[in-house]
Amino acid sequence: MSLVEQIQKDIVTAMKAREEKRLSTLRMVKTALKNREIEKRTAGCAVLDDKEAQQILATLIKQRKESVDAFTKGNRPEMAAHEQAEIVLIESYLPKAAGEAEIVEGVRAAIAEMKAAGAALTMKDMGNVMKAAMAQVAAADLRVDGKVVSDTVKRELA
Repeated sequence: MSLVEQIQKDIVTAMKAREEKRLSTLRMVKTALKNREIEKRTAGCAVLDDKEAQQILATLIKQRKESVDAFTKGNRPEMAAHEQAEIVLIESYLPKAAGEAEIVEGVRAAIAEMKAAGAALTMKDMGNVMKAAMAQVAAADLRVDGKVVSDTVKRELA
């Protein structure tokens, strides 16, 4: 079952169980997926694959995290808690997030691989190291935040 189909099935389940908050979040997710599908349709392709759906969900999570920060700074803890609950629900549809140890391991492996190829790595090579590190972590079927990888690469190259 694809991710889009799973979300639709969970919407029906939430409707039957009268879980209003869950239903609201799932409808928001479905809308975001449908909007992307419509954008793709104008480009000639109509169906989202799971990888694209996961990218959209990751974007939604990032937006919610920014909202949590804004609500926390604005002294609105009830709104921050609501956004945090949405993050937890959306994350349940994504692969497991990579931990700090897996990210550091991926970055170090990417750096070692590039040094073995004869490259003297400096901060100018950060983009190439990040690309290789993101590929290392993605190959392990883990989800990772680019900002965390960026910070780790900066630490390791310094």
